[in-house]
Amino acid sequence: MFRRASTLLTRPLLSARARSFSADLPAASSTDDAFVAAWKKAIPTIDPPRTPLSFMAPRPATPSSIPTKLTVNFVLPYASELSAKEVDMVIIPATTGQMGVLPGHVATIAELKPGVLSVHEGSDTKKYFVSSGFAFIHGNSYADIIAVEAVPVDQIDPDQVQKGLAEFTQKLNSASTDLEKAEAQIGVDVHSALNAALTG
Repeated sequence: MFRRASTLLTRPLLSARARSFSADLPAASSTDDAFVAAWKKAIPTIDPPRTPLSFMAPRPATPSSIPTKLTVNFVLPYASELSAKEVDMVIIPATTGQMGVLPGHVATIAELKPGVLSVHEGSDTKKYFVSSGFAFIHGNSYADIIAVEAVPVDQIDPDQVQKGLAEFTQKLNSASTDLEKAEAQIGVDVHSALNAALTG
């Protein structure tokens, strides 16, 4: 078995050489030609429905040199905090740890945990507390950050954070079911992260 594994590992990867990387792909077409052709064969008298591709703008091409700015879109379910804002750097509270994103960052998808998202533009830094969400870093120096809830750190009331932390800690200590323990633990984690955001 080990002999076979060593021969597989040492042979050249032909398929990897023939396939281009995702950053090298051209912008996607706004229509799905194969779908439209199949639709017209089946129902020629009715216009085909619009597919998700028709609602998406083509991805900008990856520049040949690294841009000087990172373009950030930061959205919530009910609002857009930043829309195509050009910044120097963004620090994201990913579940794997704090992640700094600069122009030219490798394409990445990161899950957000409760923590501070900081947006750096020159000497100005804007900090938001985010509860959870995802960050999509694209190879063309674009970053899309989607958070479930976010609030500027300077708008957080420290007294309410301490009160909430004490309340959820008490609920965690007195919880009798797994559901109650899980809900209380989430409250403790979020309020602990809020407290850390205010003190650090």
